[in-house]
Amino acid sequence: MPVTTTVLGRGGPRVSRVGLGLMAMSGTYGPADEKESTATIRAALDAGITLLDTGDFYGMGQNELLLKRALRGVDRSSVFIQVKFGGQRDPRGAFVGHDASPAMVKSSLAYSLTRLGTDYIDLYQPARLDARVPIEETVGAIVEMIQAGYVRYLGLSEMGADTIRRAAAVHQVTALQIEYSLMSRGIEDQVLPAVRQLGVGATVYGILSRGLLSAAGDQAIGAGDSRTRFPRFQGENLERNLALVAALDRVAASRGVTTAQLAIAWVLSRGDDIVPLIGTKRRDRLTAALGALDLALNAQELAAIEAAVPASAVAGTRYDPAQMAALDSEKHEP
Repeated sequence: MPVTTTVLGRGGPRVSRVGLGLMAMSGTYGPADEKESTATIRAALDAGITLLDTGDFYGMGQNELLLKRALRGVDRSSVFIQVKFGGQRDPRGAFVGHDASPAMVKSSLAYSLTRLGTDYIDLYQPARLDARVPIEETVGAIVEMIQAGYVRYLGLSEMGADTIRRAAAVHQVTALQIEYSLMSRGIEDQVLPAVRQLGVGATVYGILSRGLLSAAGDQAIGAGDSRTRFPRFQGENLERNLALVAALDRVAASRGVTTAQLAIAWVLSRGDDIVPLIGTKRRDRLTAALGALDLALNAQELAAIEAAVPASAVAGTRYDPAQMAALDSEKHEP
């Protein structure tokens, strides 16, 4: 099925029904091959994907340079590039904090525009809430860049309902980027109702729970793979989670599809205002993931999927304790 389109947020742009997440192309989940990564981006464009997600700290700028090379000869107006900023890394690649100050908004944007070789970025978003800077100040600086023509739309990432409301009081928020999958459903309580009330779309990552909800879930993970630090991939947690995946495998087999396709189709079923980001660095996995667009799940099938992977049965948090504490999206309102 060709990739269809949807409107991202109230009065926002029309984008492809699914997007391509580029993070894995810069070594996050083990080594990546630039030739294959480039071919994957071009294959996504050929399939009708227009939304491309990157971050200035993915590979310390390497990801944006990769995207620039992959888009050579492509009409700029045919793609929607969204960029996250603010993640601070040291020379070893370790994350050392988040900076979303007004000065960093403008400085990071200048570097991204240069690396991407473009005059504007479609959607610009702080990767995390900077606890030292009121969200109104961060948003205000992005709005200045929108007014100057360097940015088209305002986005947020991993923010809680109250922060989203405060940001939206300054300027229309087009989209929130946040993790959402069968194994990560925390946004359903407060965040998702808030964004829907405000007319904010959602671009969601981790739709396969970093490979757990796919054939890659039970494969060995190399020492350079960041997943070794995630609680869901450790010890008894991994064993319990793989048992859930085995139950989902059986549901997928009864439907004649892969487990990954079923998990992606479930995310797609959550609403047209939710745009799943397919995070892959290989063409074969992209093609397989796009097979989810052919699946229309009925109420009985959705119930079977959620019974196989109950949210309450997932073992381990999605990040380590320090990272979880820094996530505004995980701070629940009373």
